Amino acid sequence: MSAKAQLTGTVVSDKMDRTVVVAIERQVRHAVYGKTQRKTSKFVAHNENNEARMGDTVAIAESRPLSRRKRWVVTRVVEKAQQI
Repeated sequence: MSAKAQLTGTVVSDKMDRTVVVAIERQVRHAVYGKTQRKTSKFVAHNENNEARMGDTVAIAESRPLSRRKRWVVTRVVEKAQQI
């Protein structure tokens, strides 16, 4: 059995109860022209104790399906967002 996938990204929405949307950014080279592009993927992740807030950097791990779109869970908050 393979290990669970783990990713690090930024919380872009925390409006739902015990759920956050995490944006993962990666760089990809264009196949023909060779220019590097930034691609963003959004993942809906379970945030059990509502500890992750908007702007925080979090680590997420793959899990069993928790709802229709939720297949990830927040494992830890890597860095808190700067409060203004």
